[in-house]
Amino acid sequence: MSRLVAVSQRVAIDPATGERRDALDQRWGPFLQACGLTALPLPNHADQAMALVAEVTLAGVVLSGGNDLAAYGGNAPERDETERRLVAWARQHRLPVLGVCRGAQHLAHLLGGRLERINGHAGTRHPLLPSGREVNSYHCFAIAELPAGIDVSARAADGGIESFRLSGENVTAIMWHPEREDPPSPEDIALFQSLFGAAA
Repeated sequence: MSRLVAVSQRVAIDPATGERRDALDQRWGPFLQACGLTALPLPNHADQAMALVAEVTLAGVVLSGGNDLAAYGGNAPERDETERRLVAWARQHRLPVLGVCRGAQHLAHLLGGRLERINGHAGTRHPLLPSGREVNSYHCFAIAELPAGIDVSARAADGGIESFRLSGENVTAIMWHPEREDPPSPEDIALFQSLFGAAA
């Protein structure tokens, strides 16, 4: 049986009406299905999101991509607050958390790390060091620094942190988008299955 993971959503602002919409890339559904998982998209309303996760049995939490952090000039503070509370709740309940791109940046920020604006990482591909694995790249901020107690597992050639894990907790971050790979990467599928206990 497929396991349920809560997935945060980007805030998309309709230019015609100014309406603030919660949105999730449709590619997340097929990717998570390939991992033996099902997405529970969460609204960017912290109280509603927390009420929802309290009512279901979750395998873990995914912080998806999109939107810069408000602390770095972004325009979706409601998303930042929802994810902040969600991460605190998941850690309290010892549930796995995986941050993807913007989600990785938010985890780094919440854990006391530092981001910096960069060029040349949006809409390209590059190898991870030291493995040499090639991944996609869609971010304009890099994780430049993390505090002690966080294990860095991959970097870009310019030194930016591409993947990390919080020591002693099941909190993991990746800066690439696994849902945008066609076909999905076996390594990404294995990562999600390992983190969230999904069947192969």
